[in-house]
Amino acid sequence: MNGSGKALIVVDVQNDFCPGGALQIKNGDLIIPLINRMMDRFDLVVATQDWHPQNQVSFASNNPGKNIYDQIDIRGIAQTLWPDHCVQGTEGAEFHDDLDLDKFSLILRKGRDPLVDSYSAFIENDRNTKTGLAGYLNALDVREIFICGLATDYCVYYSAMDSLRYGFRCNVIIDATRGVDVPEGNIDAAVSDMKNKGIGVISSDELLR
Repeated sequence: MNGSGKALIVVDVQNDFCPGGALQIKNGDLIIPLINRMMDRFDLVVATQDWHPQNQVSFASNNPGKNIYDQIDIRGIAQTLWPDHCVQGTEGAEFHDDLDLDKFSLILRKGRDPLVDSYSAFIENDRNTKTGLAGYLNALDVREIFICGLATDYCVYYSAMDSLRYGFRCNVIIDATRGVDVPEGNIDAAVSDMKNKGIGVISSDELLR
């Protein structure tokens, strides 16, 4: 898999998304050994990291009278409310200890604006504020990306869909992701939508064999 034109994007493999975390994803930590092995197959590995301020608008705690998983409208954008998670500088925001950080060429921190959440590695939820990832990849002549990490139906899904917007070929390594599944059935819906849009939904075996 080594070679120019390809990059691996490792999405949000952070303590708060793993078992015991504030927004834990079932078996979220089990994908880490697989991700570590796959990183050896790429010359370029980018990691994303949720990096929220404590007053982030997407936290249910900052919306009196609202509950976790409720939806609110933020300037015309539907926003799911989450438990406080990945707060800047906390242990929950750190990468999981088992993840091999030495392979990362770039760490991209997203969701830093208190008024705008950020699922996608490419653009924030206002659908206007770019993270800079597309420009970085273009400058390095990357044409095809492979995405793994957390969570299948949110940050992985939105990153994959937005990669098409910026002209990249995209593959999601499905067994190296885990999802929130909120609302129920969301993982299956996200995977179906990605396939329908031409995103490759592949197995790690296709990279490691």
